[in-house]
Amino acid sequence: RLGAVLLLVLLLIAATAAAAEGSKSGSGDGKAHNYEEALRKSLLYFEAQRSGRLPHGQRVPWRDHSGLTDGLEQGVDLVGGYYDAGDHVKFGLPMAFTVTMLSWSMLEYGADVAAAGELAHALEAIKWGTDYFIKAHTQPDELWAEVGDGDTDHYCWQRPEDMTTSRQAYKVDRDHPGSDVAGETAAAMAAASMVFRKSNPHYAHLLLHHAQQLFEFADGYRGQYDSSIAEVKSYYASVSGYKDELLWAALWLHRATGKPGYLDYVVDNAHDFGGTGWAITEFSWDVKYAGVQILAARVSPTSLLLRGEHTAEQKRTLERYQAKAEHYVCACLGRNAQAGGEDANVERSPGGMLYIRQWNNMQYVTNAAFLLSTYADYLAEAGVGTVTCAGGETAGAGEVAALARAQVDYVLGTNPRGVSYLVGYGAKYPARVHHRAASIVPYKHSKQFIGCSQGFEHWFGRRSSNPNVLVGAIVGGPDRRDRFRDNRDNYMQTEACTYNTAPMVGMFAKLNRMAREERERRAATARSGT
Repeated sequence: RLGAVLLLVLLLIAATAAAAEGSKSGSGDGKAHNYEEALRKSLLYFEAQRSGRLPHGQRVPWRDHSGLTDGLEQGVDLVGGYYDAGDHVKFGLPMAFTVTMLSWSMLEYGADVAAAGELAHALEAIKWGTDYFIKAHTQPDELWAEVGDGDTDHYCWQRPEDMTTSRQAYKVDRDHPGSDVAGETAAAMAAASMVFRKSNPHYAHLLLHHAQQLFEFADGYRGQYDSSIAEVKSYYASVSGYKDELLWAALWLHRATGKPGYLDYVVDNAHDFGGTGWAITEFSWDVKYAGVQILAARVSPTSLLLRGEHTAEQKRTLERYQAKAEHYVCACLGRNAQAGGEDANVERSPGGMLYIRQWNNMQYVTNAAFLLSTYADYLAEAGVGTVTCAGGETAGAGEVAALARAQVDYVLGTNPRGVSYLVGYGAKYPARVHHRAASIVPYKHSKQFIGCSQGFEHWFGRRSSNPNVLVGAIVGGPDRRDRFRDNRDNYMQTEACTYNTAPMVGMFAKLNRMAREERERRAATARSGT
């Protein structure tokens, strides 16, 4: 009896410690993170990445108009859109994925974004991308997928306002298919159509029209876009192929339209396209399977959202999708060890960061945090308390959500180095981001032309901090041992990308709401004297 009492006491102590750790949103110095500030700054980053003619409300003062002749040689208006990272090429596949993740953030946590006063800025960030996609989709079976050439661009270190590099534009069409880039762009426009449905119904309808046409093009003329556009192979090759993007686009169109034909497509092609075959441990601009599986799990028979609306075959297939979704979740938790060994799980750094690979690992961290958080919410909505892992282990939905929060907090500075990898947030963050515009004196302050080699000679090699702070950018981040070198030439760690920050818009908004609710509970408790 005494042993049982001692065991109960120990369990209570452990639970209390775990709860305290789970609720702690501390930075490296133990202070609580300001998720509202992080949200506000994350949306600023997209303004720094804008290409084209900047609006009067532009809030990043060290940027100016650029790329104003994009598409001119091809007789098409391709002005606008986003630069993907620290260079000045407009790559369609990662740009579309960025917009999909921004839109997904709003669909899940849009009310939280609005409560923080950032709704208008979030909508602007999405619309800057979708406006460009409308321009780039010039015919039902034609999509301009790249502007600029990576090779010549990388020979130059210039501000975008001074660009002298090639602005050649590349497209996919019936004769040169690109199902992956067309499928991802369809997904982005379908997701965005739902975001704008209330505030701008005409625009939402236009986006959905483009999305449906793009999906028909992607599915009707199948092929990888890097086989049609050789110039992209060295930068954004479609390693996973295009089948994941076709499933991804169909699921987003099903969510946007409710049409059963799109869900039939996902079910009918589940096996042949790898949707229920691939057990994946990463989610990125290239590999969409984990996102596909989690979206499919949202409409599975165990969900409250569409319960009882499936045929027997759909039920079995959607349950297989859900099993693969839980494999991804369990891989992040490290719970698949009994069925596949270490390769079935995601490695963790000593500081707790999910680690996939050396180059820009933060993209996998931020996207994982979003998928984990979203899946935990789906479980809660369905009244399901646990995840079933390969090998028979289980994990609570609360544990899944806690891991998502821990990854966000790691990004914000709760890590062994006490460094915030969100630029401009916290006391210590990367000062030498690998980014041409941020590393050179602002064009508005000095309009003197800076040439290709001049930029390398006078600015790239400087040891000093960048003259412009790339606020809201999430850099590539530390290595598997939490080591980080803040040098401009260390592009694997110090270059930031739009798809690193995009999923964090939703995460920061959600965690800000949770932190506010916790403060309100504490205040109510204090007032009641209990």
